[in-house]
Amino acid sequence: MRILGIDPGTATTGFGIIEEKSKFSYAVHDFGTISTPPEHTDSQRLHTIHSNTSEIIANYNPDCIAIEKLYFFRNTTTVITVAQARGVVLLAGEQHGADIHEFTPLQIKQALTGYGKAPKEQMKQMVQHTLKLPSLPKPDDAADGLAVALCRAQSNVELEALKKSKG
Repeated sequence: MRILGIDPGTATTGFGIIEEKSKFSYAVHDFGTISTPPEHTDSQRLHTIHSNTSEIIANYNPDCIAIEKLYFFRNTTTVITVAQARGVVLLAGEQHGADIHEFTPLQIKQALTGYGKAPKEQMKQMVQHTLKLPSLPKPDDAADGLAVALCRAQSNVELEALKKSKG
């Protein structure tokens, strides 16, 4: 199963594409960021995020897309712009007929580290370890995209185990 993980943001959207080779064994196809210039208007930034996400989906043809859900922000301006970025990513996925899954930051941290309040450095180390990367994935937004994809892969393992136990 090929999974595209997305960590949405207006300035920087992180992504990671992994393939589940076997239970707890993954191959990394790509990871990186979609960056938008700060001098662009909101609509220009959203267009860039949408078109680049669509291109990534078309190039890698993932079986599913995992995207980080919003959680409470103190800054309402930030939450609105991140929600807009999430919206265009969801739209791109829907336009490509993707199977879309959403996870909170707590769920992602729990899946990777077993602790829902794990610090960012621990998350990057777990992504590196799980994916057998030679170094910590950079930048942080790309590492987060990989973490979202791994969360989806881990939830798939849990679902299969649950199906077998009810079998």
